[in-house]
Amino acid sequence: MQASVSPVLGNIIDRPRKHRSSERIIPILGVPCDAVVALVRFIYSSRCNEDELAKFGIHLLALSHVYLVPHLKQRCARAVGQQLTIENVVDVLQLARLCDAPDLYLKCMKFVSSHFKAVEKTEGWKFMQNHDPYLELEILQFIDEAESRKKRTRRHREEQCLYMELSVAMDCLEHICSEGCTSVGPYDVQPNKKRGPCSKFSTCQGLQHLIKHFLACTNRVNGGCSRCKRMWQLLRLHSSMCEQLDSCKVPLCRQFKLKMQQEKKGDDALWRLLVRKVVSARVMSSLNLPKRKKGATEGLNTVPSD
Repeated sequence: MQASVSPVLGNIIDRPRKHRSSERIIPILGVPCDAVVALVRFIYSSRCNEDELAKFGIHLLALSHVYLVPHLKQRCARAVGQQLTIENVVDVLQLARLCDAPDLYLKCMKFVSSHFKAVEKTEGWKFMQNHDPYLELEILQFIDEAESRKKRTRRHREEQCLYMELSVAMDCLEHICSEGCTSVGPYDVQPNKKRGPCSKFSTCQGLQHLIKHFLACTNRVNGGCSRCKRMWQLLRLHSSMCEQLDSCKVPLCRQFKLKMQQEKKGDDALWRLLVRKVVSARVMSSLNLPKRKKGATEGLNTVPSD
């Protein structure tokens, strides 16, 4: 017997006997004899074949926990985790908690979360509801937290897409106002005679339409045009990010900077946060220029309002 493999069995064997001639017997009840044989074989040889794990994995998991055989316990937890079904997952979850097998416990929780409607109809679930309500509460809390994490991840992904779209819109606006493109450009540059779509930005055509509408709209003076409001917001966002104080060709850039200084709008925490996020997205896009052409036009419709 290797006491280092199972200190519990080693202590039992080394315990003094009442009579020198008495036979040492260690009763192991509640599991099949073949499972006990597999445990003893592992203690002496550190071997356990896949057939034994498949057939007696649950029993060996309990035995390896009780008799402190950590290597066998790890193998059993992995094997049992590969055999999860709708019908047995609640029982395995209870065993994982009793045997302090956190990886198996987490795998069971994720399985239940993914198949909750089906698991809820099993006899194991009903038995757990009647005899272990605290475990039911743990499962429901886990599912609720998992859904919250999914929502946060989805919201974060959507926000990052928005910031990237706005970053592309800023680059596209500078491109139109400094180089000119298709039908819109600065006063000192002739519009491109080529009428095809812009080869630099997928947002370019939509932004040009927005600029032309902004120039011709009669409702923007009274603030009654939502498209003009979006254009104002894009111009303000550009001004907040622009570092070319004297050479910038984007309209109203300097005027917006002066206005923000006078009205102290630069102290708006939400707006500063938006600017930082878009600047960060711009840096990321500059590290991966080929993907810049994939920017969507939705960013032009989702700039936060004042």
